[in-house]
Amino acid sequence: MIGQTITTFEPLIEGILLKRYKRFLADIRLANGEIVTAHCANTGPMKSVLNPGGRVRLRYAPSPSRKLAWSWEQSLVLSDKGECWVGVNTALPNKLIRLVIEAGFLIKELGEIVEIKNEVSYGKNRKSRIDLLLTPDKANADQRQIFIEVKNTTWTKGSKALFPDTVTLRGQKHLKEMMFEVPSARAILVPCISRNDVSLFAPGDSADSEYAQLFRLAVASGVEVLPCCFSFYKDQIKWEGLKPFQMKE
Repeated sequence: MIGQTITTFEPLIEGILLKRYKRFLADIRLANGEIVTAHCANTGPMKSVLNPGGRVRLRYAPSPSRKLAWSWEQSLVLSDKGECWVGVNTALPNKLIRLVIEAGFLIKELGEIVEIKNEVSYGKNRKSRIDLLLTPDKANADQRQIFIEVKNTTWTKGSKALFPDTVTLRGQKHLKEMMFEVPSARAILVPCISRNDVSLFAPGDSADSEYAQLFRLAVASGVEVLPCCFSFYKDQIKWEGLKPFQMKE
């Protein structure tokens, strides 16, 4: 299963990143010299993947319902392992994890799943929404529902994939909500590692020490962690399996 294609799409178009601005916008020069403005779904600092002058890949999808026809999908980075394309579209990880579950790649960790729901209310006051809610098959030994929170993970230090790359009050809240669901349900944090040049995952202490402390508390409280890794290409994304994690950066 490792190295298996999980999704395919029309080949992306390559360009050179000129600048990102107003959080949601990026100017990119295409090979023919044309400069286009693309939507940037990642509004964070994009540590290690925001490199003006570097190569990026775009999706062209004009539509009357879209203000911009171009979307920034991938960035090329240099690491100890050489060149690596990184997925930067934060709208994609939830879909990837769902595809992995549906393909049965996590059956050992999750068991047989009969239903997957998106964006279901959960937590102490039911005012938060979980990315994926799984219902186990009746044959499973563990009949608890499974709450899955997905985090797009692109920041690295050496061979470590780190999340978050900035202070995230929302991420802190999610950890607290997941702890509330345990042990009556399973709660699983899924770092979606959108690059294949890393060997393990860790919380980003240096970016958000409060989140890192909550991460350790959550694990001690029974929240599970399944770092899922993917490799990105111009026309497909491949499954690279689970990575181990450590408790501190």
